[in-house]
Amino acid sequence: MVAPRLHVATAIGAPWRHTVLDAAVRRRLAALGDVVDLDPGTLSPVAPAPAAPAPAAPAALDRVTALVTGWGAPELTAAVLDRLPALQVVVHAAGSVRGIVTDEVWRRDLRVSSASAANARAVADFTVAQVQLSLKNAWALAARARRQAGPAERTGVRGQDGARIGLVGLGHIGTLVAGRLVAAGLEVVAYDPVVGAPPAGVALLPLEEVFGTSDVVSLHAPLTAETAGMVGAALLDRLPRGATFVNTARGGLVDHAALAAVLRRRPDVTALLDVTDPEPLPAGHELFTLPNTFLTPHVAGSLGTEEARLGRLVADELTRWASGLPLEHGVPETRLASTA
Repeated sequence: MVAPRLHVATAIGAPWRHTVLDAAVRRRLAALGDVVDLDPGTLSPVAPAPAAPAPAAPAALDRVTALVTGWGAPELTAAVLDRLPALQVVVHAAGSVRGIVTDEVWRRDLRVSSASAANARAVADFTVAQVQLSLKNAWALAARARRQAGPAERTGVRGQDGARIGLVGLGHIGTLVAGRLVAAGLEVVAYDPVVGAPPAGVALLPLEEVFGTSDVVSLHAPLTAETAGMVGAALLDRLPRGATFVNTARGGLVDHAALAAVLRRRPDVTALLDVTDPEPLPAGHELFTLPNTFLTPHVAGSLGTEEARLGRLVADELTRWASGLPLEHGVPETRLASTA
């Protein structure tokens, strides 16, 4: 039986429209059916990339059955979905779908899939690198050398052997990080109030004990009403001497005023922040000036050549959908509240 041809529309912000959906991905989409790129703000067609295959007959909005979203995509409100009456499936070429999925999506019984699994690889790689750099005190030593314009004394190096790493959250990213750290011979403990059985080699502990006994604590929890501001002075003050605090999850998990106060009071603690609240922090914020704090501009997720991983997962999902197979990375309504 020949699979029916899809009518695909994309609604992704201009910076990512042709990096996430590169020429190879676009060829795969074109093989599945008609493809039209839409401006996320107006849902009007935009010109395809020069390297992309030109569709013979771009799908009209009222024929679109599959919508590819991503960074910069519009919120899928009733007004937007009314313009896509034939829509059946939304495949998100980014991480969390919480920013675009509304109750109207579920009301219309649309299927939703996310490329968060592809994005998780990049975040896990970045996190493991931060853990390893922390155990070598690399950030602090490099900063000290720059401040004194000369060699820094080799101090504060914990080393990897015997180190304990604490993870807060064992979702997709936390589980990937745990597996890689266990494979590297590190002791891994974690806090997650909803996980069933932890990954092999990981011990579940109370949150206070994770903070109080870990050489590095890394956040991987979703931001929800229950977790907002969960990390404050009481937890941060439990960090052992010389510990490092890493956040690649969501800035809203952390009370930033309390974090700055603890870092001021405890120069032995290092903070590595890839996400903040607000994001970005305003120029002149104290966290930019503290010598034991290092901020990166939300680079842990897929960037550069990594972005095409998301597009490949989208193409895989739509190939399955066109063949009548279930989505491999589907996001049911019941799981949305617990995702990042």
